[in-house]
Amino acid sequence: MVDRLTSPRFLRAVLPAASFAILLIAIFYLKPRTMSYFGLNLMLQYTVPIALATIAQMFIITVNDLDLSIGPFVGLTACIGATWLADTPLLGILALAGCVAAYAALGALIHWRNLPSIVVTLGMSFVWLGIAVLILPTPGGTAPGWVKWLMGVKTPVVPFPIVATVVIGLVVHLLLMRSSYGAVLRGAGGNPRAIGRAGWSLLKTKMVMFGAAGFFGVLSGLSLIGLTSAADAHIADRYTLYAIAGVILGGGEFVGGRVSPIGAVIGAMTLTLTGSFLTFLKISPDWQIGAQGGILIIVLALRALINRREGLV
Repeated sequence: MVDRLTSPRFLRAVLPAASFAILLIAIFYLKPRTMSYFGLNLMLQYTVPIALATIAQMFIITVNDLDLSIGPFVGLTACIGATWLADTPLLGILALAGCVAAYAALGALIHWRNLPSIVVTLGMSFVWLGIAVLILPTPGGTAPGWVKWLMGVKTPVVPFPIVATVVIGLVVHLLLMRSSYGAVLRGAGGNPRAIGRAGWSLLKTKMVMFGAAGFFGVLSGLSLIGLTSAADAHIADRYTLYAIAGVILGGGEFVGGRVSPIGAVIGAMTLTLTGSFLTFLKISPDWQIGAQGGILIIVLALRALINRREGLV
């Protein structure tokens, strides 16, 4: 039993949850009043959009790619949600569906022409941002009533952001990690030749994963305006870094198929808490992004030590 609890595989699996727990304990120590329903709800209110963007990035990383445009894309969907979806629902739904289709087409282009996803998605980040500015040149708009209602739900005992994030992680875990087609999708990143020899279309799997990323990016944008009640083309610029960091903090690796949906949402929650923790330490917002990077480096260093130990066993 002791050997199992100290095994590298077990330590690597619990590292995301342990990082979150340590940070939460530190916050409770600094600000005991946060140890309440209201305190947790306030600190974690932006967890849902960040978790959704993290899951979107996780789908891309699963197939050995990296998306540098998820932040501007979330901003674009937020602008569509706060304007067209609120004023002309049918037009808004069609526009958001078009965004998901465009993401799937992006995956097809990357696979078909064998293009580096980093370069393609970096270029698309300017496209998404430009369209968002055309739709909403200045901050404004209004979130649809049903979106604000959903993001304002008060669940008993446990705050809604925690409940919603856990549900998101479990649903994606079941679909990606426990289903037969999920194994194919992960295999397309881990061993694409074997998947191709088995008769599965690598082009289709790439489109499915990019389309799923687009879908969760849309959900992220809508949930974000549900909290802010308005939109801005730059509202989610940092989400690209948050999403990548969330996947890595959650145990994901830049090797296809090695991801963890539950770990990813825990990573998103950890990043959200980090902002509150650094604020309580009275660290300037200008330095907080660097401090968050430092925390990420510490977690990665711990994982490297665990992996090294596994190699020695």
